[in-house]
Amino acid sequence: MPVKKLNPITPGTRFRVANTFAELTTDVPEKSLMEEKKSTGGRNNQGRRTTRYRGGGHKKKYRIIDFHREKDGIPGTVASVEYDPNRTAFIALVHYADGEKRYIICPNGLKVGQSLMSGKGAAPEIGNALFLSEVPLGSNIHAIELHPGQGAALVRSAGSSATMMGKEDRYAVVKMPSGEVRRILMTCKATIGSTSNPDHSLESVGKAGRYRWLGFKPRNRGVAMNPVDHPMGGGEGRSSGGHPRSRNGVFAKGFKTRSPWKHSDKLIISKRKNNID
Repeated sequence: MPVKKLNPITPGTRFRVANTFAELTTDVPEKSLMEEKKSTGGRNNQGRRTTRYRGGGHKKKYRIIDFHREKDGIPGTVASVEYDPNRTAFIALVHYADGEKRYIICPNGLKVGQSLMSGKGAAPEIGNALFLSEVPLGSNIHAIELHPGQGAALVRSAGSSATMMGKEDRYAVVKMPSGEVRRILMTCKATIGSTSNPDHSLESVGKAGRYRWLGFKPRNRGVAMNPVDHPMGGGEGRSSGGHPRSRNGVFAKGFKTRSPWKHSDKLIISKRKNNID
């Protein structure tokens, strides 16, 4: 099993559901592909807090990920599958035939020693990066470019995948994990398969202190505040505070915030599915 339920020998392990990390092959990252990552604590360049409930957490180093997959025609071999503290999916270290090393988002089922290829003429196999014009219909894809040469921007989180639905003129019709069906230029690249760590959603941190290790501070509810602090604050006893809304008064639970003049609306065939019409 990719996740394990811990025995409740302490209060912190009573509700803990942890990842077994059985897919990982090493815990020593490639130093040449790492760089420093400074913690902001939710502050901007003037030192003022712009994001609440952030701060602390364990120090991290950023792994440089190859989102472009531009080494077309050069075969690569998977050297290791590793953990990345900056994302939910695992990453894979690829050694290319020309001697270069790069990290990629690890697809689910990728094994050490497997050969990878990208670019025109690559086979539609797990881990290979193809132009959308060459992706077979019905294939699961991830790490999708939104604009040619931009680098992967869509479908990068753990266990996610999109589906190639069809091809129209110069556009590919792709069904996103949210249920949205949209057009993307066929000159954009995508990687075959779904992302790794599909059981990430089954994990449970088990205690509040683990959230502090992740860099999150306690988040207090709006109904527990005073009227001067939040639109839902005040009242006697456990009053609900009226219709749920944000600190700035933007309604939640169904209020649409997407701009009706958004340029990409013309590329969306059907919007994402939700519980509120």
